[in-house]
This record gives sequence, structure tokens and C-alpha cells, in this order.
Amino acid sequence: MNDRTELITIGQLARRTGLSVRTIRFWSDQDVITPAGRTSAGYRLYDVEAVARLDLVHTLRQLGLDLDTVRRVLHRQTSVADVAKVHAAALDAEIHALQLRRAVLRSIAERDSTTEELRLMHKLANLTAQQRQRLIDDFVTQTFDGVDPQAPGARIATMMRQLPAELPAEPTREQIDAWVELAELLTDEQFQQRVRQMAVTGARQPTEQPPFDPARVAEQAGAALRAGIAPESADGRQILERVIDADLPGPQRLRIAAQTETFTDRRVERYWQLLGILNGRPAAAPQVPAMEWFIAALRAHAD
Repeated sequence: MNDRTELITIGQLARRTGLSVRTIRFWSDQDVITPAGRTSAGYRLYDVEAVARLDLVHTLRQLGLDLDTVRRVLHRQTSVADVAKVHAAALDAEIHALQLRRAVLRSIAERDSTTEELRLMHKLANLTAQQRQRLIDDFVTQTFDGVDPQAPGARIATMMRQLPAELPAEPTREQIDAWVELAELLTDEQFQQRVRQMAVTGARQPTEQPPFDPARVAEQAGAALRAGIAPESADGRQILERVIDADLPGPQRLRIAAQTETFTDRRVERYWQLLGILNGRPAAAPQVPAMEWFIAALRAHAD
């Protein structure tokens, strides 16, 4: 009998592998490691190749593989490489989830949050990428239901699907706060109705250039806001007429004000700002306050 044909007892196998007799016996009962024979008294005997197989089983188990997967590897129903790829992907997902939880806990530790805020933060941070995307897809579907996808206003629906599929592995406190705030917006019925109003109106109206330059409004009305100039004042009129034709009739000014107001909303602008934060883009300067000043000035000087 040579080394390859030598049969050893379970106790000897335990000493060679460093595993307990109890563990080897359990794995043998589960058909993970098979005895090569038995003594006359019925005790299990193993060949020396069992040492290598047990080393492999031990390694796979330490990596977190279940016994059924280990058994399939040993029976060559699947390769170690294939199992490793799947397991590595699962570990990546688990690591990402743990990193998000750690970020949430750090954020909680730095603030004085209510119980409800903490619950919401924890729930949202632990959503899978697929669940996060479904949240925003459901919002877009409900809000833009029935809107012609070829209509100008439908472009908003496509843009509103820009929630990142994956939050950063190490999200900042600002990104966690942005995700919580965005989720609250998406589930707010008044916000949904407001966005739908904008989309439906945009889809019905013909595409035409506004009789003013939005960039000019942002520049002039923004400066007026910073200077504390009231839109209804004489100085407000002068600033307004740097943006629109001074001879524009009052009824047309009111019509422009109404149309502009339809597409001017602080919460909708906040939606885009939150998406920017989550996508790691620099924060854009708010434009709505300047547009609100412009609308008020149009109405105040429509005489």
C-alpha cells in the first residue's frame, strides 16, 4: 500500500487538516466529503486525497459559500472560478450596503434628528439600486401618464429619470440629506400635481421662443433682488424694461407673466438641484427667485 492508497481514520484526518472530528463527520453526512471505505467495525476511512478536498471545502466555507454550492464545486457541476465571480459580486454588494449604513450612522451622529427622520434615512439608504430607480420611475409614470412622449413637455419626463442607479460608496452628509429630501418630494401629491401641470401645459402649447432672454432675466432680476429693489417700484420698472420691450402692451405682459409662472416653481427647481447633488455635480445657482421677481414686475407694470 502506497501513500495514495493509504486509508486513514477520521481522527487522523482531523489531525492532518486541523479540523475537528465533529466538523468532518458533519460534512461527510452532507455528502461534501465521502469516505473511501470503512473498518470491520463500521468506522469511516478516508484516502489521503481527502486532505486536499477538506482544505478546499474549508476555504470555500470561509469565503461564505453554502454547503450546497460547495458540494456542486466538488462534484464539478460548477467551477471554482464561476463560484468566485458570483460570490465576489455578492460581497461587493454587501460591502456597498455596509458603507451606506456606516455613512447614515455617521450622519445621524452629527445631527439632532427626530425618530421619523432617522427611520426614513435608514430605510432610504438601504434601498437597492433597483428599488431606488423604481421609486423615481413610478413617480415619472404617474406624473406623466397620458402625456404624448413626442410632445415638447414630455422631455421633462426623460430628464426626471436621472436619479443615479448607485449612490456613492462613501456618500457625503449632503448626498444623504439630498436623497431623503428627494424621496419626500417624489411621494408628495402636491408636487406630483405641480409637475404634471407643467408637463401637460408644455405638451399643449406650441414650441416658441419666449419674448425675453431667460439669461437676461437672471442677470437683471437677480441683481435687483440682491440690491433689494421692489418689482413694483419705479426702479423695478426700469430694470424690467431692460429685459422686455418698453412698448409691450399690458395685456401681453400679463400673458407672459402667467405663462412664465406655470413653469416657475421652487420645489421643481429644488428637484434638479437634488439630482445634481446625488450625481456629484456642482450646485447650480437658483434661478426661480429671479423669475418670481420678473413675474411680479410684469404684473405690477402692466398699466
